[in-house]
Amino acid sequence: MLNRLEKGDEIKIVAPASYVEDREEFKVGIEILEKWGLKIKKSSHINSKYGYFSATDSQRLIELENGQNSKLIIFAKGGWGSARLLENNPIWKTSWMLGFSDTCSLLLSKYSRGHLGSIHGPMITTLPQEPLWSLQRLKNLLFEGYVEDIIGEPLIGGVAKGDIIVSNLTIFSYLIGTNHLPNLKDKIIIFEDINEDIYKLDRIFTYLRMSNKFDSIRGLGFGNFFKSESKNFEGNLLKNLIHERFKKYNVPIVIDLPVGHLNGNACIPIGFNATLNGNTGTLSVDL
Repeated sequence: MLNRLEKGDEIKIVAPASYVEDREEFKVGIEILEKWGLKIKKSSHINSKYGYFSATDSQRLIELENGQNSKLIIFAKGGWGSARLLENNPIWKTSWMLGFSDTCSLLLSKYSRGHLGSIHGPMITTLPQEPLWSLQRLKNLLFEGYVEDIIGEPLIGGVAKGDIIVSNLTIFSYLIGTNHLPNLKDKIIIFEDINEDIYKLDRIFTYLRMSNKFDSIRGLGFGNFFKSESKNFEGNLLKNLIHERFKKYNVPIVIDLPVGHLNGNACIPIGFNATLNGNTGTLSVDL
């Protein structure tokens, strides 16, 4: 377990991708963390704009690396641009770093270089939409060092144990062939995405099969894939596609976990030992 946060700790907000458009959501997200007793330090470019990014690549890289001197970096928002920073091989340190969506490229890169601390979970601009249980889960992780189990829908039975990796599916697929994708051997993999057409998901799933990256994984989980909750496994189309594309790996599979772009994005620390129960749909993480 990494260092737990305490009231009075200073944390850093960094915008490694798109610029912040909704200033009110940003303000409310900061207020949530301040109520937890944390001191907020924003990167110098947090309110700037450079094209569709928050700043130039070099400026965002410097802010990212400098921010690791705090106990926690929490990303302002996603969008696009985080992966551009990986071209310059950021210097990573073992400390907490929180985000999801586009910023998964940074979370995975850090873990691939042997550093714990990456957390797949809400960012500043999404914190205001999170339900109480999700906010409390994040607070428990950061201050108390534990997370409760989450539950999805069992798809293929069995029980898997291994270190856990969580990522946006599209971002994960773009890292294949680079040195920023972690070793997947004996891992439990959890995917989420946002509003990709079913044929595009099929394309990525097929690419994953052909990459042979999943030949030695231990379990698979799937969170939200569409902004509308009713669409995620509507008509069993996505459910059947997942079963057909991944059944050959003979590992437990759980779908509909509360992870991703819908409100209720359960934070999950990457690289820690987890248990995925394909009989009950339960995911547990040990810290």
